[in-house]
Amino acid sequence: LGGGVAMRLLVDHPDRVAALLLEAPVSPYGFGGTRDLDGTPTTPDFAGTGAGSVNPDFVARLAAGDRSADAPTSPRSVLRATYVADPASLGEDEELLLDSLLSTATGEDNYPGTAGTSPHWPGTAPGSRGVLNALAPAHFRLADELVAVEVKPPVAWVRGDADVIVSDTSLFDLAYLGSLGMVPGWPGEQACPPQPMVGQTRAVLERYAAAGGTYREVVLPGCGHSPHVERPAEFVAELLALTGVPATN
Repeated sequence: LGGGVAMRLLVDHPDRVAALLLEAPVSPYGFGGTRDLDGTPTTPDFAGTGAGSVNPDFVARLAAGDRSADAPTSPRSVLRATYVADPASLGEDEELLLDSLLSTATGEDNYPGTAGTSPHWPGTAPGSRGVLNALAPAHFRLADELVAVEVKPPVAWVRGDADVIVSDTSLFDLAYLGSLGMVPGWPGEQACPPQPMVGQTRAVLERYAAAGGTYREVVLPGCGHSPHVERPAEFVAELLALTGVPATN
């Protein structure tokens, strides 16, 4: 969500952005529901995206403040399995990070939000309220606006090559999960391919550069969705290099 907010800030208030660091950001075409590097919608209503795409047991455990690791859907298990590539990288900060995760407000106006029905697989469509709908391509699509912004600050895009959240094979993309047989009824690759999230971001930033901007893609090997947690020294070095602040020991 943070990467999307940062991109939106650049589009709406370019005078307030001197440089932009994107850490494992959502695609400029939103999360899920698009089929190619141009962000073509898979279905007219972006079925399978937004609040209806989340596991309800995870939401229930989040609301209950569950600190256990007794199920794959517990917040602690999700933190360990998807936010980092190696759970050991959480170290002594795991409890603090879990505290932060459990502070998430749940409900229709927060996480995950409202969901609608769809005649298309998997039967859900994004609603109009809540956090996950803010990332659905029905509400978040700013690729053309990003490319067209008049003032183009330098962009650093930092990501891990083992990220399973923002990925061309994302474990949070119902189309990809369907291709693995984990969501029943998947209509197949031609009808509902996984979203090429990383490829889309790269294609949009290439257009941004061609229109007069600059960007640098930094890929951290063996790193997951949280470079600032997993590889803090390298992450801070990229931030300082982008802002022109000299690094110190």
